[in-house]
Amino acid sequence: MNIAQALNLRGQVDSYERQEAAWLLEHILKLSPLHLKMNMMQVLSAEQEQQFLDGLMRLAKNEPLAYIIGSQPFWTLDLTVTSDTLVPRPDTEIVIETVLALDLPKVAHVVDLGTGTGAIALALASEKSLWQITATDIYAPSLEVAKFNAEKHGLNEVNFALGSWYQALSIQQRNEKFDLIVSNPPYIDPEDAHVAKLEYEPQRALVADNKGLSDLEFIIREAPQWLNANGWIVLEHGYDQANAVQDLLKQYGFENVCTVQDYGGNDRVTLGQK
Repeated sequence: MNIAQALNLRGQVDSYERQEAAWLLEHILKLSPLHLKMNMMQVLSAEQEQQFLDGLMRLAKNEPLAYIIGSQPFWTLDLTVTSDTLVPRPDTEIVIETVLALDLPKVAHVVDLGTGTGAIALALASEKSLWQITATDIYAPSLEVAKFNAEKHGLNEVNFALGSWYQALSIQQRNEKFDLIVSNPPYIDPEDAHVAKLEYEPQRALVADNKGLSDLEFIIREAPQWLNANGWIVLEHGYDQANAVQDLLKQYGFENVCTVQDYGGNDRVTLGQK
């Protein structure tokens, strides 16, 4: 089987399924996208062919490609991903764009609550070397992945804390306040039909009670005591939750509340200022 024949096994030309097959082949053959296109007649070894076919079977069962190849691009970083973490989504890059557009101190104190792979914290650290960033997670294996990604990209100034939301900071007896709280918490309603399609990813990082709002509400309610004057909170949420998140922010005293849309035109990130 050569590369051209392998690609024909999944999806139509220019489809996302075909693109996934190409990414899988690039990983197996250790070729760049350009070299893959220029070497369509290259024959796969028996081992490479079996690895590719196994990967296609896993994709057919809706397993994320990132789990199959062990990494996922995010912002300018290539992040290691395991079954202990969510796969970072392109829409979460809207969080990074939103934060970078804020008027924050040159040496801002930032906390990323529920960091997972470290995507948000590490993307911000890669752009703002003077910022003092802490990343928390309740699940130790997830935090180890985030630490690994920090080391992988030389972003060793990021601090890590284990615990549930703000409890992670309390455990470390840290009394500092922050100029920015940022989070991509669980926000999917347990009754949402999309949950079934996400069976491979950790449900604890996806689903929240109260129609997906329970963690968002907790983070917002406790945020004022952790923020400096004029500090910001920036939250990713579901496409249909903007009004609810805006109402919560206003209820707990935040001003300049607004929502930013993702690349698909859906409400995705809501922010407010103390």
